[in-house]
Amino acid sequence: MSKRIPVLEIFGPTIQGEGMVAGQKTMFVRTAGCDYRCAWCDSAFTWDGSQKPEMMAPDEIVAQLRDKAGSNFAHVTISGGNPALHAGIGDFVTLLHEHGIATAVETQGSVWQDWMRQIDEVTVSPKPPSSKMETNWGELDHYMNELANTSANAHSIKVVIFDEADLEYAKTVHERYKEVPFYLQVGNDDLGAGDTGSLRERLMVSYEWLVEQVAAEPAFNRARVLPQIHALLWGNKQGV
Repeated sequence: MSKRIPVLEIFGPTIQGEGMVAGQKTMFVRTAGCDYRCAWCDSAFTWDGSQKPEMMAPDEIVAQLRDKAGSNFAHVTISGGNPALHAGIGDFVTLLHEHGIATAVETQGSVWQDWMRQIDEVTVSPKPPSSKMETNWGELDHYMNELANTSANAHSIKVVIFDEADLEYAKTVHERYKEVPFYLQVGNDDLGAGDTGSLRERLMVSYEWLVEQVAAEPAFNRARVLPQIHALLWGNKQGV
């Protein structure tokens, strides 16, 4: 019998706004729970108790995806929080693949699950100093080694950048895992903003700054620099 998964929201079709699959048309399944408490977390509702999850079996999740989108999707992003906390996601991924649906997941690389090997696109996003979290390099090394030995999926590293200290951290990460596709992404430092237009302007200023920093730094010659597409389009709105 499949383990149930704590689901906070299912939404889409929309596009993925971050990382290696940015721009991909996708459905989202957002799980509850996280082992981190990042200072700038844009989905703190997944762990702060403000929203209650529904415990769902994999077939129930697939049924709700179909109710919302019919056949208008071929890709599902499993998000959080940290979805890697939940062993039951493996059965869900298997079911999606049986329906010909591709999968993506993002995690900070702190908790390994064997079902990660089944995911088509894995984004590992270790958290920089601005998050106020500490990276366990042994755990992260284990994660990257496991993914490197998995031929069934694609994987990459993404570091969110807010300041110069984050850039130095990103250099360390990039140097440690030289062969892994590497993304730098602007962080959203105004989660309370209700005016999408003003937030968009702030994010574009930050994006320009990040592009300038990367362009001037030889250590980032192989890096790719992204905005948060969803924040530019919809600001801090949930469920898009």
